[in-house]
Amino acid sequence: MMKEISRRMEREPLSPMQRIVFEFGHVLVGSAIVAIAFNIFLLPNQIASGGVSGISTIFRFAFGFEPAYTQWAFNIPLFFAGVLLLGGSLVGSIMYGLKTLVGTIFLPFVVFLTRDFEPATSDPLLAAIFGGIGVGLGLGIVFRSNSSTGGTDLAAQIINKYTGLSLGACIFIMDGMVVAASGFVFGFEYALYALIGLFTTGKVIDLVQSGLGYSKMAIIISDYEEEMKQGILTKVDRGVTKLVGYGGYTNHERPVLMCVVGRNEVTKLTQIVKTIDPTAFVIVSNASEVLGKGFKSK
Repeated sequence: MMKEISRRMEREPLSPMQRIVFEFGHVLVGSAIVAIAFNIFLLPNQIASGGVSGISTIFRFAFGFEPAYTQWAFNIPLFFAGVLLLGGSLVGSIMYGLKTLVGTIFLPFVVFLTRDFEPATSDPLLAAIFGGIGVGLGLGIVFRSNSSTGGTDLAAQIINKYTGLSLGACIFIMDGMVVAASGFVFGFEYALYALIGLFTTGKVIDLVQSGLGYSKMAIIISDYEEEMKQGILTKVDRGVTKLVGYGGYTNHERPVLMCVVGRNEVTKLTQIVKTIDPTAFVIVSNASEVLGKGFKSK
C-alpha cells in the first residue's frame, strides 16, 4: 500500500500550493508533538535537555513562570534578532522565514493548551528517553519541511556569524549552558538525565531525516565487468554505474561497478556476484538517503 502511494506521488508530484500546505502542516504537527512530549515527559520530571524548552523548565521550578510564556518571551525576540542580524541566511527564503515564525509561535501555544495533561511517567530516566524520542520525532518532522522552531538554534546561528565558531560548537555551547544550569537548580543527577534526553533527541532527529529504511550501496571490483552489469540490470533490476579505478599496488586500470539496492535485495545481489565471479571484491555499505528513479523523490 505504502509503495503504491509512493509511486503515485512520483508520477503526480505536488503542486507548489500543495507543497506549501504540506510543509506548513509538517511544522504544525511536529511542533505539537514536541509540545506534548515536553508536557507529559520532560517538564513534570524536571528534565531540562537544552534549548528554550529547557530554559522554560528551569524558570518554571525556580521562579514559577508559566513555560509557554517563557518560551514566547525567548523565541519571538530571538526570531526578530535573527531577521535583523542574520539577514539573508534567515529570510533569503521567505517561506523558510514564515514557517520558522509559525513554529516559533505555535509550539508554545500547544505547550499552553496541553499544560494540564497528566505526566506519562514519574521515572526521570524513562522521561528523559521517551521525552527525547518525542522531541526528536517532532523536530525531525519540522526539519524535513525545511523549517525550524527557532529558539536557541537562532541564537547559535548569531554566535556562529559573529564569532567564527562552528555552528555545531555554538549549538553545543547553548545546550551545554542550559544543561549545566539545570544541574545547579535540580541537582547533578538531573543534569545527567538531561544529557540522556539531549542525546536521544539528536539520534531520533537523524532517524526521522534519514529514515529507517536504509538502502545499501555496493562497490564491486571484478574482471567480469560485462557479466556483472547484465546480472545486476536483469536479475536485480537495478541500475549500475561504471567507475574507473587503479590498483594501488599494480597501478593497473580496473573496472569498478557501483549500484544501490534496497536492504531486501542485498542477498540477491551478493549471490549473483559470487555466481559470476567468486573472487570479486565487494563492499556493501549503508546509504542513508537515496533520491532518484526507483527510490524516493524529494
